Amino acid sequence: MTKRFSALAVSAAIVGGFFITSVPAHAATSADRGGVSVKASVTCNTSQLRQQIANLKTKAAKLKQLGETAAARKALSDAAALQKKLDACIKADDDASKPFPG
Repeated sequence: MTKRFSALAVSAAIVGGFFITSVPAHAATSADRGGVSVKASVTCNTSQLRQQIANLKTKAAKLKQLGETAAARKALSDAAALQKKLDACIKADDDASKPFPG
């Protein structure tokens, strides 16, 4: 009985070790491939994003003037989100142009 138990424990340890070492490697490979394809397909139209940001800020100013503070805050929040996206796109374009970033 003890031989069976020890053999079962060793088998479980080997299988567990196999799964622990193989799953992260597989996950990293598939995630890496997905990241590369997404990065290659994303393009940023900076002039269009800047125009949208300006339009949202103008809209927020008009709404604030009309007393619609909640809608104005929403428009400014949307403008800030677009600005963050624009900054990320510009940074990604700058980093992508360098052969060895760093």
